[in-house]
Amino acid sequence: MLFSSPQFVFAFLPLSLLGYFAIARLAGARASLAWLVLCSLFFYGYWRLDYLPLLIGSILGNYAIGAAIQARAAAGARRAGFALLILGIAANLALLGYFKYFGFFIKTLNGVTGAQMAVPSLVLPLAISFFTFQQITYLVDSHKGQAARGSLLNYTVFVTFFPQLIAGPIVHHKEMMPQFARAAMLRLRSKNLLAGCIIFGLGLFKKIGIADTFAIYADAGYADHTQLTILDAWITTFSYTFQLYFDFSGYSDMAIGAARMFGIRLPLNFLSPYKATSIQDFWRRWHITLSRFLRDYLYIPLGGSRRREGRVAANLMITFLLGGLWHGAGWTFLIWGAIHGLGLVIGRVFSRAGLRLPHVLAWALTFAVVHLSWVFFRAEDLAQAIDILQTMFGLDPSALEGPRHVVIAEASTAGRYLLLALIGVLALPNTYQFTRDIRPLHKTLVGAVLFGAGCIMMLVSRSDVFLYFNF
Repeated sequence: MLFSSPQFVFAFLPLSLLGYFAIARLAGARASLAWLVLCSLFFYGYWRLDYLPLLIGSILGNYAIGAAIQARAAAGARRAGFALLILGIAANLALLGYFKYFGFFIKTLNGVTGAQMAVPSLVLPLAISFFTFQQITYLVDSHKGQAARGSLLNYTVFVTFFPQLIAGPIVHHKEMMPQFARAAMLRLRSKNLLAGCIIFGLGLFKKIGIADTFAIYADAGYADHTQLTILDAWITTFSYTFQLYFDFSGYSDMAIGAARMFGIRLPLNFLSPYKATSIQDFWRRWHITLSRFLRDYLYIPLGGSRRREGRVAANLMITFLLGGLWHGAGWTFLIWGAIHGLGLVIGRVFSRAGLRLPHVLAWALTFAVVHLSWVFFRAEDLAQAIDILQTMFGLDPSALEGPRHVVIAEASTAGRYLLLALIGVLALPNTYQFTRDIRPLHKTLVGAVLFGAGCIMMLVSRSDVFLYFNF
């Protein structure tokens, strides 16, 4: 069930919200949490019911391992607790690896060895990357003594809370559960409802009104990439650059807005990343909770920045190669991760040498690297990515052999939209800046107008999926 669907906006969200607060008033906190779990499981199962047992089994298994780790820590048996932690992490990664990477592994092995092993056709369970990483954080935090011991009901709420279940933010137990424990969270508050609706409305408009518009040009170009002219290629890739931006920004807004209606504040996950002036700055702004996870649970355990420069560079490359692979099983994702890892290494070398580019040049270079890296992120395979890049820079020999038909028929319109999008992401306040104080009347009116416009467009258009649901 998409956040941008009428079923969610007009039925599921209001019913789950009203039921949560009504049950809290009539039967207490535990009953309201049980209702929230049922709603969240229905939300997940609405996509594909046969994968619901997988989610439930993962929750039960991780809760049991987490409880055992906490019991060992309380008894002072940290070595035994660490062994359980390794077992839990391995089990989670094995589950993720089977569904997400097993087919890629067999295909690669066939290519290298010439074997003819059958490549399994597995449907990737929705959100498996996100709920796997979130539960790994719980196990690690349990070993460190940073996750409070709670009931199975509380843990299930932590994992399945539907605003952040499908595509994040990736949250810590200590960020979420103390909020649900506050008595004030059991009462519907007009301020939370208003702020949530405004944030959700901004996200809905970004998704339906902007991201889905750019999707038309991006999808057309990538579907017919062998016929792209140079202009077509640039419009296609820039369209995807802004489609992904507004799609993920819109999703993040809707997730935070929906949670806020329940009185829950999810961590910030998106902060004007196209304003970044370095790759490091970009990752402080883009998918912030994933960056935090990679830093805390991969980069720092590898040694972080506390090593010699060669080792630090290796740590950065390993972190972002695995970060790329987390997004998808394919060489294109590995190359995308390698580009960002290399950008971080080069940026670190420049910084330690005391070199600084002028602000505008630093921004332009960062934006160019991010934009070109998205070509690999979006392409179906390496050959398609290379073909599109060659076309963009006039290096495709086949393009010189004869005329190509125009794939992007409305190039001038698309160009104007792209220019407006660029001005918007650079000049306008982001959602966090706009909604820090929702009291001014004009902000409420703007939010109401965008929410209404988003609902109207939602009813007359068809929004298939959020891009990050694929990862």
